[in-house]
Amino acid sequence: MTVVPYKDKDSSKREQIAEMFDNVSPKYDFLNHLLSAGIDIYWRKRAIKLLKKENPQTILDIATGTADFAIEALALKPKKIVGIDISEGMLAVGREKIKKLGMENVIDLRTGDSANLPLESNSFDAVIASFGVRNFENLLHGLTDMCRVMKPGGTCVILEFSKPKTFPFKQLYNFYFRYILPIVGRMVSKDSAAYTYLPESVQAFPDGNDFLKIYEQAGFKNTKCIPLTFGICSIYIGKK
Repeated sequence: MTVVPYKDKDSSKREQIAEMFDNVSPKYDFLNHLLSAGIDIYWRKRAIKLLKKENPQTILDIATGTADFAIEALALKPKKIVGIDISEGMLAVGREKIKKLGMENVIDLRTGDSANLPLESNSFDAVIASFGVRNFENLLHGLTDMCRVMKPGGTCVILEFSKPKTFPFKQLYNFYFRYILPIVGRMVSKDSAAYTYLPESVQAFPDGNDFLKIYEQAGFKNTKCIPLTFGICSIYIGKK
């Protein structure tokens, strides 16, 4: 079953995701750091460090949102980073952050469907994504397109929520995700569906080895899963 934010609407998942992120974009960064107690910053740093030895000069950030992952990727000193997202609201926030950093010449944010990339094949040294592939309308199709635009020998690094497996962290996490997070998210963002959709989408997402199987179907090889923070989040690595 496809999980969508606005169950009373007939629009596609893609359209609903764009609407949801447009709605929450003014408060998105604040809520991200608040609801994760700032640990999302560490997760992004950890993921980007895995690319350091690859020294990628061209990087594509899928579902870039407010560009936090693209900005973190500046640590790799690439020549160009392209960020793609379907939400103009999120991109507007990201462009302001990039402008303040004076990095407009390095990071280029573009409106586009992450599952149907308007980009040439074999054109990026690395492809990255943080907390975005979970929102794809068709996960396999989206991952396949990510593989298409990456150069042979390139590396894909995906950061995504996963489900803790061990007691008692699993139970504490589930309680927080189902009851606390939606209330705080609704109060701050004023969108009653967005932070109910988040835990629902995480529960429905094929994490761990299940994700690696789809990753490999999409054309990636030498795949690996690195769980972080008791399994709340995972880094998935794949080569082309």
